Amino acid sequence: MFHWRADILPGVSAAFTDAGAGNLALHVGDNPAAVLERRSRLEQSVGAESGSLRFMNQVHGNTVAMMDAESPAPEADAMVSLGLPLAVMVADCIPVLLAGESGSGPVLAAVHAGRPGIANGVIPAAVDSMESLGASRIRAWLGPSICGSCYEVPAALREEVSALVPATRSTTSWGTPALDLPAGARAQARGCRGGG
Repeated sequence: MFHWRADILPGVSAAFTDAGAGNLALHVGDNPAAVLERRSRLEQSVGAESGSLRFMNQVHGNTVAMMDAESPAPEADAMVSLGLPLAVMVADCIPVLLAGESGSGPVLAAVHAGRPGIANGVIPAAVDSMESLGASRIRAWLGPSICGSCYEVPAALREEVSALVPATRSTTSWGTPALDLPAGARAQARGCRGGG
């Protein structure tokens, strides 16, 4: 079920699922009961309490939602919590997991970093929200996503995004304009005060 999993802080794990986890999205026409059963299996496999894993309705922006046990699924592209388990769903976009330490325990974030999110600074916005909760020594993990030598875009779009995030400028392996979203995400994470 996992592409990668690691214990990152005492009592906190980060993981990226593979196709074995199945569809975890409620918005793509799948049977909702089947999706909720898959989510339940995911919670069991990561050791989370039943119903505690929080998902968001991702909108390709830079909104960050502060989450607690009572929070409904927000319309956002990042969630931040004080130890509450968080999830992000992607196809080609980058799943970014962030964890920091605070006097109140771990501060966590899950970020959906697509082209609009990277261009509009969703990763720095998530880090800022984490720091507002006292997070320090923030670490970032980027999951599987489309690569810079594959993500072909019109030349004008490459210029627009790379003007905002220079590290995203790329060329496909066949020589056409492209965006390297993982390079942009790494550059943004490294540029954050608490990022690592």
